[in-house]
Amino acid sequence: MGKRRLAREMAVQMLYQADLAASAEPTIVGNFDVSDFLLERSSAEAAEAAAGESDPGRGRTRPAAGLDEARAAFDHARQLFEGTRSRLPEIDELIRAQAENWRLERMPPVDRNILRLAVFELLRELDVPRLVVVDEAVELAKRFGSDQSGKFVNGLLDGMLKRGVFPPDLG
Repeated sequence: MGKRRLAREMAVQMLYQADLAASAEPTIVGNFDVSDFLLERSSAEAAEAAAGESDPGRGRTRPAAGLDEARAAFDHARQLFEGTRSRLPEIDELIRAQAENWRLERMPPVDRNILRLAVFELLRELDVPRLVVVDEAVELAKRFGSDQSGKFVNGLLDGMLKRGVFPPDLG
């Protein structure tokens, strides 16, 4: 499990909390417990493995992350979370412009916050190839969202890429 994927998962959780609970950013970051995150994550992975859903299409279970790896990923998660929140009006407007038949406020909160994170990364994380950001967002949506979330997130982000909304990547 890479640090960036862990960071994205943590950032989505923090964005979700900020969105639904309207908690202050310092409170969310300060109260985020990396150990609890790992416990919840490994419980979810065990349930997926028991249901035969772990690492779909690859036939093996993803390795569990260690506490040191997760702590290192948290620094990046905090940057992603704070960066996304700092540009939220711009990010939300870009999503609204692409989602013709969807009001942002009516989107499922998980999908909305995965999209926000992906748009932030596509705007600011130019060292990560665009298609990697999109693929990671789709994987997050499949893991945490509904059955349709992966397709929804992929369709919106793909449309934004085709419209040329983002600066060129360096990857």
